[in-house]
Amino acid sequence: MFVETHQAFATMTQKQPNMTRADMVAEIAKRTGVSKADIKIIVETFLQLIKESIQEGMSIQLRGFGTFFRKRKAPKKARNISKGITIEIPEHEVPAYKPCKEFADSIKNY
Repeated sequence: MFVETHQAFATMTQKQPNMTRADMVAEIAKRTGVSKADIKIIVETFLQLIKESIQEGMSIQLRGFGTFFRKRKAPKKARNISKGITIEIPEHEVPAYKPCKEFADSIKNY
């Protein structure tokens, strides 16, 4: 009984498998028939373009997928528990992604 319960719990708590960049390149190459080397260049260039655009303050809108943009975070107080002190985190910007409505709805209904 314990073994079955433990196995069921282990299955429930396992993380979903992730797709790595290499997995994505291999899958695109398989679906398109284009070489992995060419796909790798395209994927790397695409990701670099997103990074550079966000660093320059631009957003990238991909219809049917979503928008990559910079998001401003307000200043806040945080606690360093190990030292028992409160620190001030200044206002800063972080990269962000917002899925389009159709994409978000497709995940909700999956």
